[in-house]
Amino acid sequence: MHESNAEEGTEVTAERPDSAIRVTGTDHVTLVGSNEADTVEFYRDVLGMRLVMRQPNLDDPSQTHLFFDPGDGRIVTFFVSDDRESRGGPQRTPVGAVHHLAFSLDPGEFAETRNRLREAGHRFSEFDRGAFHSLYTRDHNGLVVELAVDKYEIPDDRRGDVLARAHEIRVERGDEFVDDEHLEAALSDLGLPVTKYDLPDASVGSAREWRE
Repeated sequence: MHESNAEEGTEVTAERPDSAIRVTGTDHVTLVGSNEADTVEFYRDVLGMRLVMRQPNLDDPSQTHLFFDPGDGRIVTFFVSDDRESRGGPQRTPVGAVHHLAFSLDPGEFAETRNRLREAGHRFSEFDRGAFHSLYTRDHNGLVVELAVDKYEIPDDRRGDVLARAHEIRVERGDEFVDDEHLEAALSDLGLPVTKYDLPDASVGSAREWRE
């Protein structure tokens, strides 16, 4: 399942690379947060992540290290300190910075999630990103947080295969980005059921188009 195209740049494939190291998954992502109260309020009380561990930052004991479980055991952690205020507005994203975090939603809870964001006073935007459907909001420090749902039922262990095949089909057809028809064809080609979730219509859009 290879594809190489001068216009597309680097080869895209579902096959494992011949690399020096082979990682087995995401263990955790760590961010520099503001203070504990604001961090817990957003990630636990708004997004519903469990706070599963709290201890000193072992590299700097003056900071606290918070461990959150988004729901799949892949941990997100924050270094926080009570002398730091939350920053609010949009963040700049220079090279090497985190552009955004994306977390999965249950497709059946998508509409309710929109309602709860409104009720919690968080602005958001909603877009159909072709390969998935997403809400975008910001945390208390201005970091963009994406809440994404799959448009089709895709087994976790076949996600890379499905996306790589959908990409291959997209390139063959000369289309701009992966969308429903590419996903459906990829699932069919791989012998997987084509089961589409009932999600609202939305534009491809721009995450700068915030709405209430």
